[in-house]
Amino acid sequence: MKRIAVLTSGGDAPGMNAAIRAVVRRAIYDGVEVYGIDHGFQGLLEGRLKPMTLGSVGDIVHRGGTILQTARSEAFKTEAGQEAAVRVLREHDIGGLVVIGGDGSLRGAEALHRRGVAVVGIPASIDNDIAGTDESIGFDTAINTVAWAIDKIRDTATSHERTFVVEVMGRRSGHIALWAGLAVGAEAIIVPEVPFDLDAIARRLVQTKERGKRHSILIVAEGVMSGAALAREIERRTGFETRASVLGHIQRGGTPSARDRLLAGRLGSRAVERLLAGQSGIMVGIRGEAIVDVPFADVFRGEKPLMASLIELARMLSI
Repeated sequence: MKRIAVLTSGGDAPGMNAAIRAVVRRAIYDGVEVYGIDHGFQGLLEGRLKPMTLGSVGDIVHRGGTILQTARSEAFKTEAGQEAAVRVLREHDIGGLVVIGGDGSLRGAEALHRRGVAVVGIPASIDNDIAGTDESIGFDTAINTVAWAIDKIRDTATSHERTFVVEVMGRRSGHIALWAGLAVGAEAIIVPEVPFDLDAIARRLVQTKERGKRHSILIVAEGVMSGAALAREIERRTGFETRASVLGHIQRGGTPSARDRLLAGRLGSRAVERLLAGQSGIMVGIRGEAIVDVPFADVFRGEKPLMASLIELARMLSI
């Protein structure tokens, strides 16, 4: 294999640039040419490939977002679009492809693998909802960003003796809410995966008020309900002045944490190593501290559950 390509797709995540850097530099170290594909699978269909050099990835390891940019492509979801993508790769003599992104991006990678393209995926998603890996690139930065924001919100909540509801990202997954909620000591963490009782939550908030606590913080994943809707329900049940704060896309941006940069470097290097070893149809991930190869079939076999031990810990500490 003399030439490979790399693209980022789907939602951006802090650390994607560090992964691109690792792919490019590891490939060049091994004597392989690297091409970057702008705007994900849509850019692939449009033939937007460009050669990458050591200089192309200089001074990007600390930057959020993705220098290759990202886009969603309806055309690529069709069989005709996928066949066209294969033709573009062959026309440019690309022997292997690294796809950096979340579930949808990895499914796109699998589609190309089924059509004979050598593909390795790298999980990058702030939601951390990709099965087969303990962590996805961007998750650590996202929960640190949420914790940073809630620490600021807590100051005003205390000053005004208010209850605050903080809405975080997670349409189908509560990983951000659970991990960040534990980190900031939230009174309640509401996620799609776990049933909840608003009346019970309201009673607990009243009890904490009665024992002298001047504020309360609740975290809700966007897939459960909006922060504004939850704030109204809490205020109606408790009579407490309640405000909602939606963190939104601030969770996607910012300088990646050292942990995300290191993870991105390890996964990017491993992806190139696996391609050059003749492997395809896999995602590289991390379990414990070990980098592992996970067949796409295992990645898509089921959803990634929340850690039961963390759910129980949140329940015990929120009394």
